[in-house]
Amino acid sequence: MNTLNSINNTYKSYQDIISFYEDNKNEIFDDIHLNITFFFAANMSATLGAVLDLFIENLNDIQFDYITPQIEEILSKNDFLTYFGKERIYDSNHTTIKYQKLKPSDGKYFKKYVIEELIGRTELPTMSDALKEKIVEAIYEIFVNAQIHSDTKFIYTCGQFFPKKNRIEFTIVDTGIGFKEKINQRFNSNLEAYQAIEWAVRDKNTTKEGITGGIGLAVLKEFIEKNKGKMQIVSGDGFYQFDSLGIKTKVFEGSFPGTIVNLQFCTDDFSNYSLVEEIDINDIF
Repeated sequence: MNTLNSINNTYKSYQDIISFYEDNKNEIFDDIHLNITFFFAANMSATLGAVLDLFIENLNDIQFDYITPQIEEILSKNDFLTYFGKERIYDSNHTTIKYQKLKPSDGKYFKKYVIEELIGRTELPTMSDALKEKIVEAIYEIFVNAQIHSDTKFIYTCGQFFPKKNRIEFTIVDTGIGFKEKINQRFNSNLEAYQAIEWAVRDKNTTKEGITGGIGLAVLKEFIEKNKGKMQIVSGDGFYQFDSLGIKTKVFEGSFPGTIVNLQFCTDDFSNYSLVEEIDINDIF
């Protein structure tokens, strides 16, 4: 019996999902039973959905033996459980950002989804249209990197607004080769997974040959720093977190079979954001 208990956006929760994956990754033609109890951050549906799909690829059946009623309600509102035969529940509180399982070729749909489900939310801090466009492009670059570099079959995404905690979490997951393998292949290097993630978030670093790029994670990192939010990246056995306290890296026991990018935006931020180039010099005096 497998139980995921108190899953939040923390190192421990990622470790719990990795351990769940490691315990079942070699199962074939079996029933994999799962309980989800106490708390489950709805945006983590993207992470769990990716893992469950890998089990299903091995011709296993997923059995949800017990889900805490409040968790089942939110996972029915965000469409996650509809992929496993449950009926959808209307989200009257409008706190969910729908769970999506996308093909790498669904880039245009993903961008529309980000605009409508995330950037269009009124709970986000006030931003100029130009900055909104920049952030959409930065998030879209994460999708494109998964599309081009990871060899993933699907890209999973989901989010959640937590009114009492004044934050929005938005998660993108793939089950491809990950930062470490791709960067080490490209540059004939020998970086650990957490080092490869650190390299990837630096401005203008990219594995695209002959193309300037790598701005996506750097732009998001800059905005998150000002917003006092958080960026988390999990890839292989590497964990990277950037927030107001700085950068934290750790190593997991076992490995996540792909990459997770989680973005946390604070909604109790009453700043008015715009790009530096938009500021009129007359506004300064």
